[in-house]
Amino acid sequence: MSLLSASGLAMRFGADDLFAGVGVQVPHGARIGLVGPNGIGKTTLLLILAGEVAPSAGSLALAKGARLGYLKQEAMAAFGDREGVLYDEMLAPFASLRADEAELAALEHAMATPSADAAADAARVERYGRLQAAFEHAGGYSYPTRIRHVLLGLGFPEAVWRQPLAQLSGGQKTRALLARLLLEAPDLLILDEPTNHLDIAAIEWLEGTLAGWPGAVIVVSHDRFFLDRVVNQIWELGRGGLESYRGNYSAYVQQREARWALRRKQYKAVKERFEKEIDYIKRFIDSQNT
Repeated sequence: MSLLSASGLAMRFGADDLFAGVGVQVPHGARIGLVGPNGIGKTTLLLILAGEVAPSAGSLALAKGARLGYLKQEAMAAFGDREGVLYDEMLAPFASLRADEAELAALEHAMATPSADAAADAARVERYGRLQAAFEHAGGYSYPTRIRHVLLGLGFPEAVWRQPLAQLSGGQKTRALLARLLLEAPDLLILDEPTNHLDIAAIEWLEGTLAGWPGAVIVVSHDRFFLDRVVNQIWELGRGGLESYRGNYSAYVQQREARWALRRKQYKAVKERFEKEIDYIKRFIDSQNT
């Protein structure tokens, strides 16, 4: 079953259709690049797929229990008026693990001094063992390392980890939102121009991260080299709808040219046949059998 499916999607502004008749399927593990000319509606389509905007027509379905993460092209308002610091925001995806971590610490403290209630002590030991196993399996001992890896990879030196979110620049907020999404690890990650505020080292780090991403990815990017390294399917959005191509961006360019060459050939054949029929009609217009 697909993570996300849509059919007949359209977006209309007044009497004008931005696009219409768009149908897509996003399977598990998909790596999709969305391309098309500026102004064709790529960002609008992403907003619809992310559930942020309702389409003028069509239907959309997200698989039951699937989690979706969306990175807007510019995320200056991503964190609103929150007063926390950057590192605290990175801790948010691990709230459940941190609660278990606090309980483990409390149980350790309680077990350090046996009580007169042997049954209660035994219950604590049993609870501690079960909780510790689940905590370890869920990555409870590795999440600080994951946060460090992501922040450094996206160009945040340790000196800014305690910087208030309100003091971050627009580009830094976009990168911070990307960092949080990567730590949340949603089943479907939708990225609109994720390389806009990244230097070369951070782009290369992101390429490597997405190459091993366990979920599905849909990305819009003007960086063709980035698309070549990250995606294995291209969606091309145009006035006539959406067409799908297999492979990365370079493969798409070759396939697109071959597809249009075939269409030109088919058009020429139809045109020539039509012209012959018109010529025949003109020459025999007075015939009763014509």
